[in-house]
Formats: sequence, C-alpha cells, structure tokens
Amino acid sequence: MSTETRPPKKAESRVRPRRGRARRSPRPNGAQANPLLGPLRQTGKLFALGVEVARAVFRRPFQFREFVEQFWFIASVTILPAALVSIPFGAVIALQVGSLTQQLGAQSFTGGASVLAVIQQASPLIVALLIAGAGGSAICADLGSRKIREELDAMTVMGVSPVQRLVVPRVLATMSVALLLNGMVSVVGTLGGYFFNVVMQHGTPGAYLQSFSALAQLPDLYISELKALVFGFIAGIVAAYRGLNPRGGPKGVGDAVNQSVVITFILLFFVNTVMTGIYLQIVPPKGG
Repeated sequence: MSTETRPPKKAESRVRPRRGRARRSPRPNGAQANPLLGPLRQTGKLFALGVEVARAVFRRPFQFREFVEQFWFIASVTILPAALVSIPFGAVIALQVGSLTQQLGAQSFTGGASVLAVIQQASPLIVALLIAGAGGSAICADLGSRKIREELDAMTVMGVSPVQRLVVPRVLATMSVALLLNGMVSVVGTLGGYFFNVVMQHGTPGAYLQSFSALAQLPDLYISELKALVFGFIAGIVAAYRGLNPRGGPKGVGDAVNQSVVITFILLFFVNTVMTGIYLQIVPPKGG
C-alpha cells in the first residue's frame, strides 16, 4: 500500500484592511513644541554666537591680515554712499526743524536742535544701515558660500575655529568702520544742515553756532559713538550668523542675505530706542 507524500499547504496570509484612520507614530520629544520656540531658539543661537565672538577676540593668534582686508573692503563700499546720504539727511532735518522753530518763534534754536538730531539719531542709523546693507550682505554671502562648499566643515576637521578665523575679523571690521564712519557722517550732516539753514532759510551763522553750543554737550558725541559701535557689532553678528546657517544650497544663501539685512534693520531700530531712552534718563539736558 503506497502512501503519497503531499507537500504541506502554505498558510495563506490574509491582510485585513484597517478601518478608520491610521494611527500616527508618536513624535519624538520636542516635536510637538510651540511654534514660537523656533524664533526663540534662533535668537538664543544668535546671542550664543555673539558671546563666542566676544570671547574669541582675546584668543591668539589674531587674524590681523583678514581684519585689514575686511576693514578696507567695508570702508570702500560705505564711505561714499554714507557721505552722499548724510548731506540730504542733514538738509531735511535742518529744513524741517527750521520751519517748526519759525512757527514757534524760536528760530535761534534751529542750529542746536538740528545738529543734535543729526549727531544723536541720524548719524549712527545711517552708518549702521549702510554697513548692514553693503558690508553685512557681502559678509553673509561670503560665509554662506563657504558653508555650502563645506569649507567651514573642513576647517573644523583640521582643528581651525571658523569663528576665530573668519567671523571675529569681520565683526571687528564692521565695528571699526562704523565707529570711524560715524564721525564723518556727523560732520558732513552738520555742514549740510548749516548750509541749508543759513542759505535757504536766511538764518544767521552766529545764531546757528550759538544755539549749538548752548544745547549740545560732550556726552551727545559719546552716545553717538557708542551707538555706532553697538550697531556695527549687531550688523556683523547677524550677517555672520545667517551666513553660517544657510538653508537649501545656493538659493538658501540668497535668502540668508535678505534675512540678515531685514533682521539687522529691526534690531537696530529696537536697540536705538532702548539706548536713547536710557541716555535721556541718565544724562540730564544741558542747562536743565
């Protein structure tokens, strides 16, 4: 009696369709965070870069050649535009203040009011905006292109700090140019306001200078230079931060340049408001 061996039957696996919505896999920790944490995280990284740059300034070796090259480049692209912008800016302030003082019957105070407005407010902002628009965008584009070409990663592998080698000289260059350029813009803006007030509004040179000496004081120049120094630091740090963190290849570099300019403008106006308020509370007006 022959027995036939039959192959075992394969178990048929039937996949039952799931009903309802498929369950999502649980997200990792922090993935369900508040969307406001993204900007806060970026702000924290920006401040961390600023602290790291401040510490790396005192480390050796200092990249003096890189500092000189960046200083010359930023100065060459900002000196002429700053001078050209400061003349109409000082003229507009002088004309507006002169017209207002004529209505109030205090035309003798036109010089002091217009010069103080130029020195305390207009000059640092003009310098910072030009440095952020011309020098800061170039810094962001340069660091961003190095990042997407993986040059910064190669420097890190070789034990060279990109912050100390590239960022510190550029930030110091923006601060130095802003500090020196602020004096030039103040002088040019004051001369432009003097010309338009004396020539176009028929003011007297003696009254212009006398009102300036009666209202102005030396701390006004100090706060102007301090603002230019802080604004130059902010412009350099924001440009370097966006250049070190581009997204999306070459297109991301262009987006980072635009973002750096916009972020710098917003921070400059905010910091200027804070510094002006603190200065007016600490330093009493002359003769007050």
